[in-house]
Amino acid sequence: MGIELQHLTKKFGEYRAIDDLSLTIASGDLIALLGPSGCGKTTLLRIIAGLELADSGKIILENKDTTNLPPRKKNVGFVFQHYALFRRLNVFENVAFGLKVLPFRERPSRSEIRDRVEHLLTLVQMDWAMKRYPSQLSGGQRQRVALARALAVNPRVLLLDEPFSALDAKVRQELRRWLRKLHDEIHVTSIFVTHDQEEALELADKIVVINKGRIEQQGTPQEVYDHPANAFVYNFLGNVNVFHGRIKNGKVSFGNHHLDAPDELKNIDEKPSQTFVRPHEIGISRIRSSENDLAGSIREVRLLGGQIGLNIACEGLDSTIEAEVPRELFVNLQLAKGVQVFVTINRVRVFTGDYEI
Repeated sequence: MGIELQHLTKKFGEYRAIDDLSLTIASGDLIALLGPSGCGKTTLLRIIAGLELADSGKIILENKDTTNLPPRKKNVGFVFQHYALFRRLNVFENVAFGLKVLPFRERPSRSEIRDRVEHLLTLVQMDWAMKRYPSQLSGGQRQRVALARALAVNPRVLLLDEPFSALDAKVRQELRRWLRKLHDEIHVTSIFVTHDQEEALELADKIVVINKGRIEQQGTPQEVYDHPANAFVYNFLGNVNVFHGRIKNGKVSFGNHHLDAPDELKNIDEKPSQTFVRPHEIGISRIRSSENDLAGSIREVRLLGGQIGLNIACEGLDSTIEAEVPRELFVNLQLAKGVQVFVTINRVRVFTGDYEI
């Protein structure tokens, strides 16, 4: 067993940051805690590390109750958002610091410390910078050193608090792939906090979506993305169009548009509904193919790498539709700002009630 969190609760005054949260993480897994700012992700990470004390609940690390242990006795590595390297120590000394301050009986010999630090710096591809100081390194390089320092004490668990948020997009992407590769080599149980959906989907073995201190859903990236448990998860994971309307008599209505309700909702009494569809599941054509197609006009065109993003105003809808089409289709259909198109809404997901999103 890696980590077991049992009914954790944490309040700050009247604010409930963690609300009766339970979670089990298998040994060796890389887990993403994903959610909006203020949902309790970092608080949960700090509770696991011992930097905050829960008001109630238990923390079991490798079958040992560590709920009330101080941080130094938990053997947990923590990588902070802003590196937290010692400015006056060079790279080698930063990584060696945790080993040198161990109690005398637990402290490795100087040669063992040197060998371990050199090994870790090679592992994170920073062995060339042993004598450099943090001010002489880029943000991505500092983050690698911070990770090596966290790993130096052979932690049972590695915790990372939004480790790439201070970096530019290209460096973030490179470090994400590098961290996944590194994890596959060392297999230390790891939890990282992020509000970046793309980061979680690319890196994690398992995603835990948190909102207001509670777990909304957990599962593999594919499970959570393809089968969101509720409106909040669907809305939070990736770009999405949301149409607010009502469901009645087997039909879902939003604006002047009507769709057949999913089978499981056909017999439901009249209720508010939210209809979700992702931009890449919107069909675009220059001719009407079905009476359900929406007539619209392209308002904006955006380049999204291999895709083209379209913002479309449709007749009978209060809000515009975001669509994504391949470049080839964009060129073949001769699409441009102001062009009239027909929109087909595919693979909708409907949720009922007044769920807050």
